[in-house]
Amino acid sequence: MAGRFAPRPARTATVRGGLAGLPAQGGAPRPGKARDWVPDGPLDLGLVLGPLRRGPGDPTFRATPDGSVWRASLTPVGPGTLRVAARGGRVRGEAWGPGAEWLLDRMPELLGAGDDPAAFTPRHRLLAMTWHRTPGLRLGRTGLVLESLIPSVLEQKVTTLEAYGAWRLLVRRFGSPAPGPVPAGMFVMPAPRTWALIPSWEWHRAGVEDKRAATVLRAVRVAARMEEAAGMEPAAARARLEVVPGVGPWTSAEVVQRSHGAPDAVTVGDLHLPGIVGFALAGDRGADDAEMLRLLEPYAGQRHRAARLILLSGRGPGRRGPRMAARGIAEL
Repeated sequence: MAGRFAPRPARTATVRGGLAGLPAQGGAPRPGKARDWVPDGPLDLGLVLGPLRRGPGDPTFRATPDGSVWRASLTPVGPGTLRVAARGGRVRGEAWGPGAEWLLDRMPELLGAGDDPAAFTPRHRLLAMTWHRTPGLRLGRTGLVLESLIPSVLEQKVTTLEAYGAWRLLVRRFGSPAPGPVPAGMFVMPAPRTWALIPSWEWHRAGVEDKRAATVLRAVRVAARMEEAAGMEPAAARARLEVVPGVGPWTSAEVVQRSHGAPDAVTVGDLHLPGIVGFALAGDRGADDAEMLRLLEPYAGQRHRAARLILLSGRGPGRRGPRMAARGIAEL
């Protein structure tokens, strides 16, 4: 019976990076609170905001065929949705929900207004070529910690497909619909208390074993202290995050790259990044963390930007075997 009378799904269209839902009402979205901002140089919304998307089916993120990017966030003053679009050197932001003003006030920082690309000096031909080919790259700052911390914890020790699937299922099941006339299927992530009340079997249903679930629960119990880290320097913020058992250097780096736009927060402990950096800069596909850090030493202060440019260059070692297979909850 429920299936017979299910609502008709919104139209979808394929865009770069995944399937994006079009606004259900079929026309331009109703105006919310708005702001215009003029960046001081080239700006590529896809490059700047892309790291905030957790997979093509992320319920908190949409890229639509008109070039707009939508984000649903849980701000300190409540849920909000932000839509940004770049036209003729100007960025137009519209926002809805209790967090609308908060999102609009911080839109320039989100889009890299506080970043200084000129501080980077490429010292390798590959980096120089990629740097000149991507002038719109900026390191944005969300000013929010938990929205990056929780999905980063879910990405520990599993494949990206497993992590993205867990994030998608949990946000859709326990989050709230994004405010405003948004593309179909957008949700705001759950509040800290809601995360804390998710029963164990729901974590298992999402493919999240007890260790990662326990780390998320420990973090949300001190949510206020975690969010305070957004106002700290990246090094101090990482130290604050790593006080939580289960949050180590890999996770804290992944968080401050997004919450702070930290240009030097290179990810250590990643399964693939050392080999990619080693192969790109020295032809060494077997590089470990120590060798990666040695190769990135000339970019001290800008090591995360250097790693981003290497990833954007598309130069990496070829696969030697099949992808890691997804595992069941019992194996985890």
